[in-house]
Amino acid sequence: MRLIALALLLAATHATALEVNGRWIQGGYVSGTVEPGSQVRIDGQKVAVTADGAFAFGLGFDAPLAAVLSTTGPDGIVSRHEFPVAARDYPESRINGLPGAMVTPPKAVLDRIARDNREVGKARAPRRAQQDFGAGFQWPVQGRISGEFGAKRVLNGVPRQPHFGIDIAAPEGTPIEASAGGVVTMADPDLYYTGGTIILDHGLGISTTYLHLSRLDVEVGDRVEKGQVIGLVGMTGRATGPHLCWRANWNTVRFDPSLLVEAVPARTQPK
Repeated sequence: MRLIALALLLAATHATALEVNGRWIQGGYVSGTVEPGSQVRIDGQKVAVTADGAFAFGLGFDAPLAAVLSTTGPDGIVSRHEFPVAARDYPESRINGLPGAMVTPPKAVLDRIARDNREVGKARAPRRAQQDFGAGFQWPVQGRISGEFGAKRVLNGVPRQPHFGIDIAAPEGTPIEASAGGVVTMADPDLYYTGGTIILDHGLGISTTYLHLSRLDVEVGDRVEKGQVIGLVGMTGRATGPHLCWRANWNTVRFDPSLLVEAVPARTQPK
């Protein structure tokens, strides 16, 4: 009996070391802390943990409506925590007036698009167990929300994959600020679909991406601080007007960047 009681006490002590913050919602962002030296998994997928026990991850736009967060303490004790995940009803977004080659690209550019995708994948690959965003996140630019995360895209009448970013309409040339501290892993002025593109690695597999820029003010390898100007708003790539498309990833999982700074998802605003 004493051994059973001791085991229960140790499990309870370990469980209380877990602190979780964020939104358990499709496209949500979750961060927290565990006892240093612990391991964390979400639905069986390993989560990077800093030396002092901090972790963060994102939930996909179509994440299952229940999630299991498990922790293994330095003592080897495993704790399992179940969280309900709120469903989201995404709107439909119809965009007309795009050049045909930006909706159904000709065969001549397919190799270029494949190269772009490979380079973006490499830029999002780092999984440093460092929390460069300790000061939190901010909006990279102020403006009207002209496109929301998860929207079902219909381009020139053709259904396409959902929109995985937040579109912020702003005048061309508006300065764009880093949403948090990090390291530049991509700074390309001319990707086929996204034009001027910057990716910032914030540590723990969390990255943010800035698309359609007219000018880039950073290079790969640069360290940036929260609020530092990294480029200017433009309409390069597939765009019908000047805006910033801001995206967020946890490894390969795309989540809603507005939930890095707001309590509820950002909604498209009327003109």
